[in-house]
Amino acid sequence: MHTGYRPRAEQQPAKWIERLARFGYAAKGVVYVIVGFLAVQAAFNWGGQVEGSTGAFRAIAAQPLGSVMLFIVALGLIGYSVWRFVEAIRDPEHNDGGVGAFGRRLSYAVSGLIYLGLEIGAMAIVFGRSSSDSGSGSEGASTLMAQPFGQWLVGLVGVAIVAYGFYCFYKGITTKFRQKMKIYEMSPTEANWATRIGRLGLIAKGVVSVITGYFFIQAAKTANPGQARTTEGALQTIQQQPYGAYLMGIVALGLVAYGIHMILQARYRRISP
Repeated sequence: MHTGYRPRAEQQPAKWIERLARFGYAAKGVVYVIVGFLAVQAAFNWGGQVEGSTGAFRAIAAQPLGSVMLFIVALGLIGYSVWRFVEAIRDPEHNDGGVGAFGRRLSYAVSGLIYLGLEIGAMAIVFGRSSSDSGSGSEGASTLMAQPFGQWLVGLVGVAIVAYGFYCFYKGITTKFRQKMKIYEMSPTEANWATRIGRLGLIAKGVVSVITGYFFIQAAKTANPGQARTTEGALQTIQQQPYGAYLMGIVALGLVAYGIHMILQARYRRISP
């Protein structure tokens, strides 16, 4: 008689990868909460300024025991990068093919490289070395541009980031993200708030990603890596629009929500390593 029993090793494959992924989601969430909070302060002239991830790292390092906390965040970002590379290579949560699957895997690989770069920047600050502002994106674009077919690589990264932004819109508007969360472990009130926070956060992340991807595409078209920007540049662009302070304030609050959403992912996401 079949009992449905499986050996323990088969029930929990690559458990260490799952732990790394959860640690990584939490670290990513902390970074986005700080980035969003600093941008909210800047939007309403409360003493902050628009910062990218490097600014968030410096804000962490400035706290008591800041170097220790930043080191832990950096380790978490390594975990997130590893998980993204696992998703890119093995696609453990989808098992489908086609153009959509290729684009998704490409976006995972790009994300893994981006967060690996952020980890290097965080470690540089921990050990007292100078770290270029990762919010500009120009250093990464310059490295890619120096490779064979460099303009095409930068353009491809830009397209992938834009595609990811629209995917964030899709997930936020349709609340598809709930399908990968253990909603049944939440109370109805918690589930409702998790949905609202996730929706706002993903839409804000989508806005920032689309603008960021546009910068990379422009850098590729002009062969000028200095035009590439990431989160900081996207927020500054929003700030320069009519009613920019209010728009940036809304997007900044959305980034705080996205950070909280990532922390919730660390606790409630279904992960199949």
